[in-house]
Amino acid sequence: MIFKFITKEDIAKLPKKPGVYALKNGKEILYIGKASNLRERVKNHFQKNNWRDNLFIDQVKKIGFIKTSSEIEALIKEADFIKKYQPKYNVIWKDDKNYFYLAVTTEDFPRVFITHQPVLKLKNKNPDFRVNYFGPFVDGKSLKQTLNILRKIFPFRSCKKIPSRPCLWYHLNRCLAPCLLKSKIIKEMPMNYLKIKKYSQINAKHLMKFFKKGKEIIIKDLKKEMKEVSNKQDFETAAKIRDQIMSLEKVLSHSTIFPLSEKENQNRFNSQYKKIKEIFKKLLKTKKEISRIEAYDISNIQGKQATGSLVTFINGQPHKNFYRKFKIKTVEKPNDIAMLQEVLLRRFKHKEWGLPDLILIDGGKSQLNGAIKIKNNFSYLSKVKVISLAKKDNKLYLEDQKNPILLKNLPKPLFDLFLQLRDESHRFALAYHKKLRKKELIF
Repeated sequence: MIFKFITKEDIAKLPKKPGVYALKNGKEILYIGKASNLRERVKNHFQKNNWRDNLFIDQVKKIGFIKTSSEIEALIKEADFIKKYQPKYNVIWKDDKNYFYLAVTTEDFPRVFITHQPVLKLKNKNPDFRVNYFGPFVDGKSLKQTLNILRKIFPFRSCKKIPSRPCLWYHLNRCLAPCLLKSKIIKEMPMNYLKIKKYSQINAKHLMKFFKKGKEIIIKDLKKEMKEVSNKQDFETAAKIRDQIMSLEKVLSHSTIFPLSEKENQNRFNSQYKKIKEIFKKLLKTKKEISRIEAYDISNIQGKQATGSLVTFINGQPHKNFYRKFKIKTVEKPNDIAMLQEVLLRRFKHKEWGLPDLILIDGGKSQLNGAIKIKNNFSYLSKVKVISLAKKDNKLYLEDQKNPILLKNLPKPLFDLFLQLRDESHRFALAYHKKLRKKELIF
């Protein structure tokens, strides 16, 4: 595979896709990197956000790039190109001891692990024992995350010494657990030994092939293998291989393994919240954009040291300068609805705090009706929507809508946002309640 080169003036032509890039001066490649978004990553280099970019960026004349189908593929190809071209500024920043290598041993039950050293002296009595290395990888965290993803598809052993009983990896279906062979019952069943050995080696072979030849080759081989076992009428094994192929294609397309810059995080979040706003319009049957959400909760023990909280999220993110806490003054007995009404009444006397587009109440239908009653006392709140979220079954009650909606039936981004709002308002109310109780005990 060859880089496609453009001039640095044509950065805008870079794709917003995962891939590998090369920064070049004449015939010399100065630096090779990977990215989830090639255009944004290369732009960051030219903005000289860190001292490393200042060392070489002024020398760059051309930018080479290769698109990949996933971030995982970009990680692997970056390692291949660094090994092949030995770019000057990759080498300056990472000596051999700081690079990461994937190691896979040749044993009955191969061990897979990450190391800094491409040559290790591992003790083993088998004269045919050796270690296969893949790398160098610059990003250890991304490599580790990639292995965790692939381990779901091709379970492998990672322990230095096979223990006497299965560990958590076995219970998570991430290891075939050769340690089970130490059991007396298993020892008496030689077929189990052969089966675990067979699949341990097959999984290690597939993992190595993936890092050496890439996604397309391994999927092609798996499909060929599936056809062969199907012809032998071994349909159980064929079904397992089919599931591996489907899982491999899915995780490679959707897995995010690269850490994002603050700007990339913000751009991704903004894009996601635009979609949430559209969902809100349909859910609440309104044309108004929901940007500012206020969430309320009450905390008390039998009415004692009762507190209320107000937390504010704007465009899906908490804005703590708009948080408010309330000590309940007019309600002495346990009555969450009356306490909530007091909090809302006090809050909406402060128009200068700004107005929400949506109010989220912790509670069910009764809490919702209590909140609406207070809202109706203020004409300037007529366009503000009120909803409540009941802890039991996570039912969402909406103003002017008779039947509740199960939170689990909502799109995942909205589901997560509602839970975050509820949990944050609960945390804030409880923290103030505990503070008042502690103060009461002291005095």
